[in-house]
Amino acid sequence: MSNIYLGYHFTVEPKELGCEILVAELGEKPFESFLETEFGVTAYVQKDLWNPTILDDIYLLSSPEFTISYTVEEIEQVNWNEEWEKNFDPIDVDGKCHVRAPFHPKTDAKFDIVIEPKMSFGTGHHETTHMMIQHLLETDLVNKKTLDMGCGTAILAILAEIKGAKPIDAIDIDNWCYINSIENEKRNNCSHISVFEGDATLLKGKKYDVIIANINRNILLNDIPIYVSCLNDKGLLFLSGFYNEDIQAIDACCSELNLKLEKTIERNNWVSLKYSLEIGVRRLE
Repeated sequence: MSNIYLGYHFTVEPKELGCEILVAELGEKPFESFLETEFGVTAYVQKDLWNPTILDDIYLLSSPEFTISYTVEEIEQVNWNEEWEKNFDPIDVDGKCHVRAPFHPKTDAKFDIVIEPKMSFGTGHHETTHMMIQHLLETDLVNKKTLDMGCGTAILAILAEIKGAKPIDAIDIDNWCYINSIENEKRNNCSHISVFEGDATLLKGKKYDVIIANINRNILLNDIPIYVSCLNDKGLLFLSGFYNEDIQAIDACCSELNLKLEKTIERNNWVSLKYSLEIGVRRLE
């Protein structure tokens, strides 16, 4: 088999949700590696495994909810580490948390996290992950039972463990994210994180002190009542994955469930909200 690859450079709008769905669909094809880019994602497939109809049944490409375009180029001898290094710069969050790939040198940041992104999202580059890190840096997580919902690379679950949270559940519906999360929690020598593949149906009967959900507006609006049913009294719920204009809908949903808005962080029109649950709130069981 040759070492010649085809690189599909996708521009996706809206990017966050679109790229997650697109990567999940392309992952069912012979595409073997994905790189998040500024405007979308690049997918690589060995030329010997390519065929002219490879994108014909990719649902997202014909969805009216997304605008997607792409170009294709032929690439020889793809060095994945080199590609990751070109596309994955280390991230510094408020001088306290350093997120890096294995090939980046360690710094003296208090919280040092090593992430090998592979096919998953949540490297810290995106505004929503950056803001969720900011929230967690300000939060006492010692011995807090924590859930990282839509965990991606498990970066937030890893930070939670470093800050003393335990036990921690990390859940993602995407198989590549599930696999990558297991790899990353081992890479960071975590011992209190359990990774699961699935959605909010896995939460039945679960209780947490802290729930982190960095997903998207529609899934959050559907699942927030489930999250609330899983929160212990005085529990904290951190939400992100949506825009400033979505705050009203998200907050209305949370207010109906007696969640109190504690803090709002905004970054390039993306938003992350921190809520607390008051004692004695009515819950959905």
